Amino acid sequence: MVDGPDGAGKTVLADELAAVLGPPTVRASLDDFHRPRAYRHASGRTADTVWERSFDYVAVRRELLDPWRRGAGTPYRRRWHDLLSDSYVDEPAEQVPVEGLLVVDGVFAQRPELAAYWDLVVYVDADADVRVARMAGRDGVATDPEHPDQRRYLDAQLIYRKTCRPLASADVVLDNTDPGSPVVVGPDES
Repeated sequence: MVDGPDGAGKTVLADELAAVLGPPTVRASLDDFHRPRAYRHASGRTADTVWERSFDYVAVRRELLDPWRRGAGTPYRRRWHDLLSDSYVDEPAEQVPVEGLLVVDGVFAQRPELAAYWDLVVYVDADADVRVARMAGRDGVATDPEHPDQRRYLDAQLIYRKTCRPLASADVVLDNTDPGSPVVVGPDES
């Protein structure tokens, strides 16, 4: 699992790891298990709703993680919901490969609903101003960290860090402020 806040570089690192590991490595992302937009935004667009309503953890376990735990030949789905079209994905199931390796990226990956599933967790972090700039460039949102489109994600990460202590429970913590020179900085045992 490649965990970390929005804009830290999780997806890039997970893609690079999967490429280096080669077949039968399978890539998946928690971003493909969002809840529908109407559900996510029904209680407003706040840090609390990002933390509490973003992902369908039951579907992540049922469609992806539990099948991988059952082993080779078990049908699974690596995608459940398409964020851009805000629709459920109806793709044929794949089979867990023999000696397969699953590399997943996503925010909030060490929540109690998912923490026990990971054999290895790399937490990718970066300075908040760098993450905000990356999200602005990637998502076309404001560059101001105080803008509500940014603040809710930054504050949701504060909730996550306080609730789950992901930097302490990760196996490796990378500072990816400079993606050309990521630095191993932990786990943070404090």
